[in-house]
Amino acid sequence: MSFETAATPEAAIDRLERLYEEARGALRSDLQRFFETGEPPTPEQRERYRYPMLRVSYEPSKLPAATRRGYAKFAAPGIYSTTVTQPAEFRSYLLDQLKPLVAEYGAMIETGISQQEIPYPYALEGGDELGRGKITAAELARYFPTPLLALVGDEIADGTFDIVEGEPRPLSLFDAVRVDYSLRRLVHYTGTDWRAVQPWVLLTNYHRYVDQFVRLGLAEIEAGTAEALVAPGGIRIDRDGVDVSAAERVMSAPWHRFQMPAYHLIRKDGDGVTLVNIGVGPSNAKNITDHLAVLRPNCWLMVGHCGGLRQTQIIGDYVLAHAYLRQDGILDELVPPDIPIPALAEVQVALQQAAADITGEKGDTLKQRLRTGTVVTQDDRNWELRWTKERRRINLSRAIAVDMESGTIAAQGYRLRVPYGTLLCVSDKPLHGEIKLPGAANAFYERAVGEHLRIGLDALKKLKETGSAIHSRKLRSFDEPPFR
Repeated sequence: MSFETAATPEAAIDRLERLYEEARGALRSDLQRFFETGEPPTPEQRERYRYPMLRVSYEPSKLPAATRRGYAKFAAPGIYSTTVTQPAEFRSYLLDQLKPLVAEYGAMIETGISQQEIPYPYALEGGDELGRGKITAAELARYFPTPLLALVGDEIADGTFDIVEGEPRPLSLFDAVRVDYSLRRLVHYTGTDWRAVQPWVLLTNYHRYVDQFVRLGLAEIEAGTAEALVAPGGIRIDRDGVDVSAAERVMSAPWHRFQMPAYHLIRKDGDGVTLVNIGVGPSNAKNITDHLAVLRPNCWLMVGHCGGLRQTQIIGDYVLAHAYLRQDGILDELVPPDIPIPALAEVQVALQQAAADITGEKGDTLKQRLRTGTVVTQDDRNWELRWTKERRRINLSRAIAVDMESGTIAAQGYRLRVPYGTLLCVSDKPLHGEIKLPGAANAFYERAVGEHLRIGLDALKKLKETGSAIHSRKLRSFDEPPFR
């Protein structure tokens, strides 16, 4: 099928939706026939299982308007393309990217069929709803496209792709098969449908934040400022379903079956919030952000616990990270530790203002509770046992706190062009003999977690008001794909 020029961005996405549904429908239909009769598809039928392609051309006949926007910009004249999956779900995002390219650059949009096959698991929702386990994966792989990890990668995001003369440049950071791969991983790890993930994301390393998030979410639903709360295990509570046992039902849901359970507060304006309990460690932090990134969230913030490293800190104080000493090791090849991870002004201001508003403290009083500085992110929870080796680096870095996720999350935001920030709460002081004891810890959690979570939510609200300015140009390279 040849490429067709679209008169408008809306028309282009309309055709992408048709092409995608035709391809996915053909694949599902042939899978159903194979399950029922054992008849495999012919080579001609397999030609129908291909992702649609979006192609945008820019010739410098029109001088673009000056813009400080960090995305929807061309690095050079030429043709840019990407394959697309789930265009109906990504419609709003695609329109946000395409409209400025047409209006400001006079870009031409084309749609057509790519050569990239849709792997058969990505045409299914549950994975076995057609065959119900009657046919093995090995049998399916003989006749249908399968996920090939050799074809899934982050070369565009990492800047390692080759620009071939005469070939289109990348239009977006992730192609269709990379997106589909992560959508399925999100369902696996979080226990919720990927469609429920909201554009504003909070990441935490402690389940008590979930309890507070659920209570606050149910209160919003009752007040009419939110539509629903979605939790692992297929639980959805809307305004008609709120009752006295709602919080208990969500908190006692089978979240323990999922490695990183997610909770989604859906709001009427489309700007809801997702909270993911990522657990402990940089591996989890990289894993979940690798997959969340394909949804192109507006921001992710880390709100969790840390160890305070300064004598003047008190348990319950806050740490606003301005820099990171990354000793997590997990991203050293992708984002070497000597690459600085800049603080994003809009995020830092929002977090500090939110802390002032929620605590009611200003000026010097706020400074006594909110410390700014460097956070050390470790890959070893028992780093204190190597104190004689760690002492010099902590002193040289002037670090004020230590954790196991924040530096990884910030580096992933930098790498994958998702605005990021960190506000931690001091839960112990390992260098000063103030460790977590069960009784003191429980009292601290009851007092501190609710306030900390409200600060994170308020910061996201303030960031929403900044508009496109949150998508900082600090996150973009000189030869960046047009789409953010």
